[in-house]
Amino acid sequence: MATENRWVVKIGSSLLTNDGRGLDREALARWVDDIAGLQRGGMEIVVVSSGAVAEGMSRLGWRKRPDDLPFLQAAAAVGQMGLMEAYGASFRRSGICAAQVLLTHEDFASRQRYMNVHATLRKLAQMRAIPVINENDTVSTREICFGDNDMLAALVANLTAADRLVILTDQRGLFSHDPRMDPGADLIRQASAEDDSLFDIAGSASKWGRGGMLSKVKAARMFALSGGITTIASGRVEGVLGQIRSGMAVGTELRPGQQRLLKHNQWLAGQSITHGTIVLDAEAARAVAQHGRSIRPDGVLHVRGNFDRDQVIQITDPEERALAKGLSNYSAREMNRMVVPRTSMAHLPRSDQSITELVHHANIVLELYKGRL
Repeated sequence: MATENRWVVKIGSSLLTNDGRGLDREALARWVDDIAGLQRGGMEIVVVSSGAVAEGMSRLGWRKRPDDLPFLQAAAAVGQMGLMEAYGASFRRSGICAAQVLLTHEDFASRQRYMNVHATLRKLAQMRAIPVINENDTVSTREICFGDNDMLAALVANLTAADRLVILTDQRGLFSHDPRMDPGADLIRQASAEDDSLFDIAGSASKWGRGGMLSKVKAARMFALSGGITTIASGRVEGVLGQIRSGMAVGTELRPGQQRLLKHNQWLAGQSITHGTIVLDAEAARAVAQHGRSIRPDGVLHVRGNFDRDQVIQITDPEERALAKGLSNYSAREMNRMVVPRTSMAHLPRSDQSITELVHHANIVLELYKGRL
């Protein structure tokens, strides 16, 4: 691992909080010391941290987590102050400047904002400052939240071209069964992030935090598309980051498989906000899924939404199951003019029905989780 120069380290809410009583500042200081040691060794580190809501609840004197979204957003606004105060003070003791970066899905959905975030993180790295990234809970909604920041960490790892994503949690890693229910469960030391059986294992296991182990496996699959390695390990092990750096067998290591995406399509795969939907017939859906074909008007059953050119759209099969995401070459209005009703074009040879590409194959990314979203 000596050749790995850039890590994204994600610290989950289950580690940062004292059983709902605010931040565990002593534990946070220990992770900061580890991170500072990695930086002194020449590495670039980006931190993705949860914990704002829990800290806000503590500061506001709330004993029970509210269900109402505005209350949660208010708690996040209050708690983010304490979270950054704790990180800032701990990093200052090591002579390091910390930088707060708050992101939402919209920042990844807009190509311009995405590139702005990239430029900011690169500049911070050049300044030897360490970004502490969190979801901007104050403006996010339940429908598009990152899930305890696991997916946010994967998107940041792709954005920064990190070598490794380290997800620290309160478990030793991914087990064959829930270790709290089955003492005989085995720790999975290493696996391919493309192994679909991991989704079944993770989905039946832990439900802690807002993410759970399933969201960590999904994050690892996302990051693997850029060739990155993910380690899921216990943040309660002293010096865990140094152990991973030295090559010790710590936690679960999920490695990339054969599938890779170009940088542009890594961005496309990470989009959770789509601006419309096109529904394909069975033949067109097979052509996209199995042969990587472009989408033409004669294969489209329906166009839904009010999207513009160059916006990300959802692509579904005839049963409207998510098949892929794509970058549209045309607006919804233009597509609807080109998608001719089947009855009016049945007499035409299929080859003459369309030569126009609504979505080019280079701008199509199949869904990563094969219906397991």
